[in-house]
Amino acid sequence: MKAVIQRVSQASVTIDGNIKSAIGAGLLVLLGIEEADTADDITWLSAKIINLRILADENGVMNVSVKDAGGELLLVSQFTLHASTKKGNRPSYIKAARPEFAIPMYEKMIEQLTLDLGKPIKTGVFGADMKLSLLNDGPVTIIMDSKDRQ
Repeated sequence: MKAVIQRVSQASVTIDGNIKSAIGAGLLVLLGIEEADTADDITWLSAKIINLRILADENGVMNVSVKDAGGELLLVSQFTLHASTKKGNRPSYIKAARPEFAIPMYEKMIEQLTLDLGKPIKTGVFGADMKLSLLNDGPVTIIMDSKDRQ
């Protein structure tokens, strides 16, 4: 499971010209799921995201988690995080999980993030053509892979 975590001042997801979800200060998380992912990957990654100390404290130092700050979280599925570009110029998405597997995993991640954050999170719609708007704060962008836990 791969995640791109961006600290944002605001972010939103628009589908068919309508805003589906919007948040203020917090984290925008793009999530890529592969067939090898398990419930353990969900638990580990959710805890890392929620407790990642990348929000500014009173001195402007990255020292506060989204949970401790009372911030918001927007989760968007993005299969292209598993793109392979080893051969040619057209990415292969063979490692990205098929919807039959990915949708239940995405839903479990929503549940886990909500539980770990202690309040509901906002989401996109799995498989939809989404337009994301964000104001990256910092900019701060962190990439995590549950298969690389070093």
